[in-house]
Amino acid sequence: MPASRRTIAAPLALCWLVLIVHASLYPFSGWRSQDMLPWAYLSAPWSPYWTGFDVGLNLLGYLPLGFLFVLALARSGRTRWAWLFGLLGPALLSLLLEGLQSYLPQRVPSRLDLLLNAAGGVIGALLALLFLRWRLIARWNRFRADWLSHEPPAGYVLLLLWPLALLYPTPLPYGLGQVWERALSALGIWLQDTPFEQWLPVQADAPALSPLVQALAVALSLWAPLLLGFAQLPLLRQRLWLILAWGLVAPAVGALSAALTYGPSRAWDGFTPPICLGLGLASALALAGLPLSRRASAVLLLLALGLALGLLNGAPESPYFAVSLGAWSQGPFTRIHGLSQWLGWLWPYAALGVGLRLALCMPSHHYNAQA
Repeated sequence: MPASRRTIAAPLALCWLVLIVHASLYPFSGWRSQDMLPWAYLSAPWSPYWTGFDVGLNLLGYLPLGFLFVLALARSGRTRWAWLFGLLGPALLSLLLEGLQSYLPQRVPSRLDLLLNAAGGVIGALLALLFLRWRLIARWNRFRADWLSHEPPAGYVLLLLWPLALLYPTPLPYGLGQVWERALSALGIWLQDTPFEQWLPVQADAPALSPLVQALAVALSLWAPLLLGFAQLPLLRQRLWLILAWGLVAPAVGALSAALTYGPSRAWDGFTPPICLGLGLASALALAGLPLSRRASAVLLLLALGLALGLLNGAPESPYFAVSLGAWSQGPFTRIHGLSQWLGWLWPYAALGVGLRLALCMPSHHYNAQA
């Protein structure tokens, strides 16, 4: 596909599809048959139990899916089928997922949910058709051509997913990718009573990170998404806008994560002196990195993430953090618990892959080009 036909709508549609499937079928355990057809809920009485939150969530959750389906197909050249798939695709997906919920003990299929999901998809598809008719997408394409590089959209998708990855609470705020202890524990279970069990390293009690090291880990973790953006945005004004957006989003998402974990009254409790120092250091690094070339930004991204992951995975998890996780996973956002957890675990490693590709595969005329 030519660069002019590349679209971020397709990967975003895939990400949103995964989010919907996860939210609809979580926690994916206890599957059983109830000796009824999976579409029996279509003729069941209307449920008297519903809330405004559920109505809004079911309606708005499928709206982006219909919108992105239409845009992705239209941009791929399948304009004739875009509107039909945008209208019917979300409804058919909801029909399938509601039927699968019949086999989950913690989920109840609902005809009302199906209708709301289908309505949300229709609204999203109609909005996309209006955007295409009014040539708003063409204006976006001109903006993208002026402001964004013609790299594949994986890096931009990661930037959009970064705030979602931050929602899941971590032992150190903004410290994504701390998976070493969990990985060793999982390997220990899988390799138990096998000759390979002795190959695993012995887990020793690691010392807690000092406040200064915490600040350094936070600064590097916060600098990483900016470097990812710098590796794709060559112009100074683009990078300044990215820093402005980052400066607004990072504290807001950190406060939102704390509010979901501990309650709204403690939204800002996580901003301890080391965390605030890390934010300040990241801001200074962001400004200092403005003149970097795109390739230099990609190389520094690899170094920053490597050092941050080394610090984070060498630190222990506190028992207090485990208690906070229990409170978060049992709260009103339990449906996105697992997905946000995986995003938080995998985002840095996906960013490493994208950064490596940007560092190695960038055209030669970009190697020493200054921003």
